Amino acid sequence: MKRTRQKVILSLKIIGIFLLLGLVLLFAFRNTILDKVIHRIDAKLEREYQCNFTIQKAEFHGLTNLEFHHITLVPKEKDTLLSIDELKTSVSFWKLLVGDIQLGKLEINKGFIQLVKTKNGSNFDAFLRSKKEKDEKAEVNYAKLLNRISSKLLDLVPTDMQVKGFAFKIDDKGNKVVFDFNQLALADKKLATIIQVTSDKFSQQWSINGFADPRDRKADLTFANTKNDTIRIPYIDKKFNLKTGFKSIHFNLENLAMNSGELHIDGYSSIQDLVVNNPKIASKDVVIRNARFDYRWIVGEHFIALDSTSTIQLNAIKCKPYLSYTNEKDKVYALKLKIPKMKAQDFISSLPKGLFRHFEGMEAQGNFSYALNFEYNNHKPKDVIFESKLKPEGIKITKYGEADLNKINGDFVYRAIDNGVLQRPIIVGSGNGNYTPLAMMSPYLKKCVLTSEDPSFMTHRGFINEAFRESITKNIRTKKFSRGASTISMQLVKNVFLTREKTLSRKLEEILLVYILENNRISTKDRMLEVYFNIIEWGPNVYGIAEASQFYFQKRPYDLNVNQCLFLATIIPSPKRFMAKFDANNKLKPAAKQTEKFLTNLMFKRNILTANDTIGNFPLEISGPAKFFLKQKLPTVETDSTSIEEFEF
Repeated sequence: MKRTRQKVILSLKIIGIFLLLGLVLLFAFRNTILDKVIHRIDAKLEREYQCNFTIQKAEFHGLTNLEFHHITLVPKEKDTLLSIDELKTSVSFWKLLVGDIQLGKLEINKGFIQLVKTKNGSNFDAFLRSKKEKDEKAEVNYAKLLNRISSKLLDLVPTDMQVKGFAFKIDDKGNKVVFDFNQLALADKKLATIIQVTSDKFSQQWSINGFADPRDRKADLTFANTKNDTIRIPYIDKKFNLKTGFKSIHFNLENLAMNSGELHIDGYSSIQDLVVNNPKIASKDVVIRNARFDYRWIVGEHFIALDSTSTIQLNAIKCKPYLSYTNEKDKVYALKLKIPKMKAQDFISSLPKGLFRHFEGMEAQGNFSYALNFEYNNHKPKDVIFESKLKPEGIKITKYGEADLNKINGDFVYRAIDNGVLQRPIIVGSGNGNYTPLAMMSPYLKKCVLTSEDPSFMTHRGFINEAFRESITKNIRTKKFSRGASTISMQLVKNVFLTREKTLSRKLEEILLVYILENNRISTKDRMLEVYFNIIEWGPNVYGIAEASQFYFQKRPYDLNVNQCLFLATIIPSPKRFMAKFDANNKLKPAAKQTEKFLTNLMFKRNILTANDTIGNFPLEISGPAKFFLKQKLPTVETDSTSIEEFEF
């Protein structure tokens, strides 16, 4: 027993001697080892990225302190990517022994990183080239991967930092911006930063201040303008025609840790007075006064999810989101959104200013709640789940904003907009000799148009969930907005109350106005359909069914037969391109005949038509002024109406 103990003690002494000897040798040759490490880095950067990496002077001070002078990284025949005059840092010795680098302190004096892009390429192209996957079938544990990446990144954030005279520059084909860090200091877990931002349009001074603890993985930071003014975001305004700014952003990271094999990320972010301007979003500035996102992300072995305990708040609107992506045998995407019971007026008042300008000034009574459930499996695209449920409680509009939905029940003037140009005024009512009541139209017109455009118009309340479901399936499969789910109600609201501008604002307003119109029984279905038939475009400068009947067939609307109504129904999506349906002999092309045959059989199947309805129908013949267009070249004008097969912003 005693001999065994002596052997153990002797072994420990020998190990200790070797460790001490190793440390002595490491200390003695540390600068030589550092030179070799730098040489290997230089060789790798030159071999893999065609870059020249140089450090004029590099040396240890003690065992963990490093000092570098005149560091440069220059891609071959490109502008300098990185330049630092002086850099001092310290590394954790014990972390270094196991191959990890954890910075303790960092000092940088003068230098820059610049991203330069010209017509011949950029100075960072080589670093964006993707490498071939070693094993495409290898499974990835999302939680472990994200935890490993975040750990390495946070280890590179020093606990003590002082940066002076360091700039981040962007030059994208003349679109220039410079972020000059006049001051960046992190000490005792307190971060203080002053950044001078300069572009060709403006110059501002930003500040980032607050609490930051990279080792404990926590932060609480505020991003603002030093003059308490609106922060303007450079570069993207010129690059993407996106003007945006905000008063301040607050970012909080409360927890970033592994728990039972899952990575949990908890915290919140908030923004004040966010302003966005882009012609694809809205025609005016969109302003959000207050928004907050309380998040709880959970990352597992094969999934990433935003937990349902998270909260999104937009002014007074609060909602509970759930978002997940699972990748096991199938890839499954899921989204759930719940808006708990709230006052309708609070919802209207909280809508972003400029995004819903037709709702500004609107007043309402009552409450509502909302729930959305969406799920898509890439191997079962036809089984997509789309459920949208709004539960109203005594909702009543007491005052309309710019869009007065009551006008649809009386006489009004309609003016179409074609490529941004206001067209001739059309009186919708008795003051117009061409105005045609629904009872004075061929009964086949209603049957054919509804079958083609919106079969369930008379029963739905503005939307068709099944159409939305099918639209989503096709759009995901084609990876583009190739199909929409527009109903006649949506087309009517767009034409009568909104503009034809292709913006997100118009689409969102359209959805809300359709809901109000349909679910508050503001107008009857017959009245909506009557107005629809009297205002939509049926051809070049042809508006309303009376003009269309004369233009194509020299008939009154009541005298149209089945074939003529079928033709009119099929040209609604592209009325100005009706000529494309005819051949050189002014006869319908086979594809056009097949479409009409399909619709006819569908109406037979649904008992909308009988065999007697088609007796005596002759082949379609264009006899009105439209025949003079058949010999002309097809116009290149885009589709003007929105059908079930379209989706537009």
